[in-house]
Amino acid sequence: MPALRTPLIAPSILSANFAKMGEEIEAIDKQGADWVHLDVMDGHFVPNLTFGPPFLKSLRPYSKLPFDVHLMISPVDLFIEPFVKAGADHITFHIEAGPHAHRTLQTIKSFGIKSGIVLCPATPPEAISQVLDMVDIILVMTVNPGFGGQAFLHSQLPKIRKLRQMVDATGRDIRISVDGGITKETAPLVVDAGADVLIAGTSVYGQENYKNAMDALRYQK
Repeated sequence: MPALRTPLIAPSILSANFAKMGEEIEAIDKQGADWVHLDVMDGHFVPNLTFGPPFLKSLRPYSKLPFDVHLMISPVDLFIEPFVKAGADHITFHIEAGPHAHRTLQTIKSFGIKSGIVLCPATPPEAISQVLDMVDIILVMTVNPGFGGQAFLHSQLPKIRKLRQMVDATGRDIRISVDGGITKETAPLVVDAGADVLIAGTSVYGQENYKNAMDALRYQK
C-alpha cells in the first residue's frame, strides 16, 4: 500500500450552532479545515431532516473551501442540479438510495464537480466495484446515517482496508472519507486502515478551540 497521506479534515456543520452558521463556517475556514461537510437528510432515506439548496446557497459566501455535500436522500437525481447551483463542489450519495448509481454519477460529473458514493455500515465494499472508474470520493459510514454524536463502529475498519486495496488497484486518485464517531482516539484507526479524509462533527464543533480539535485529528502519532 502506498504511504498514507496526512488526512484532510472536513468538519460537519450538523454539529455546529445553526443560529450562527455563517460564523461557524468562517471559523473552521480560518482555523484550518480542508473541506466543509454538509449533511442533507430528507426524513425518508434517513430518520432526520436538515436542509436544502437554499440554505447551502446562503452559506456559500462565508468560505471558499470545497463544500462536500452528502446527500442522505432518495431519490437523488432530481436534487443534483439544485445543489450544484447552490454551491456544491462535491456531491456524494448512497449506493443504497436507488438502483441507478452509474446514471447518478454520470449526472454529477456532467456538472464538472467531484462525484462520490457512500456506503452504509451493512453494505459491503464490493457493492461499488463496478463504478470505481467514475468516483472521486468513497465515503464509509462508521455509524448508521441520520444523527450526529453516535459511537464509532469498529466493524467498519476491515471495509476501509478492503476499499483501500480496491482503490490502489485502480491507480486512480480516489479519496476515502470516513464519517461517524471520529475522535482523536478513532482517527488513527481509520487512517491506518487507509482513509485520507476525516469527517468530524462533535469532535470539532463540540470543542472550545476548533484549530486544536482539527489538529488533534489530522496529525497522527
